[in-house]
Amino acid sequence: QVHLVESGGGLVQAGGSLRLSCAASGSIFSINAMGWYRQAPGKQREGVAFIGGGGSTTFADSVKGRFTISRDNDKNTVYLQMNSLKPEDTAVYYCNALTRRSAIAPLVENWGQGTQVTVSS
Repeated sequence: QVHLVESGGGLVQAGGSLRLSCAASGSIFSINAMGWYRQAPGKQREGVAFIGGGGSTTFADSVKGRFTISRDNDKNTVYLQMNSLKPEDTAVYYCNALTRRSAIAPLVENWGQGTQVTVSS
């Protein structure tokens, strides 16, 4: 079993910054893509940013130029640096990771418990 533990959420004023972290642990042979989703009240969960095993990144249009994503493969950790935050960024942010528990095992999708980000105007 794989556990994803997020940290770094909180309350910030519009224009401010936050850095989210997500550490993966457990039965991990390798980690493929890692990323972040978010879900605002009354809305569907949406993808925010993703980083592949080789470091390629993808961002939602709504966060391009404001958010960056990075990973530390030695620590099995992914980071989301969020700058120029807006009230519409308010949501619960969930970490996601595709892992294998052995070289021949299939990819498994894992989720963190979520961390609240609130941006005040």
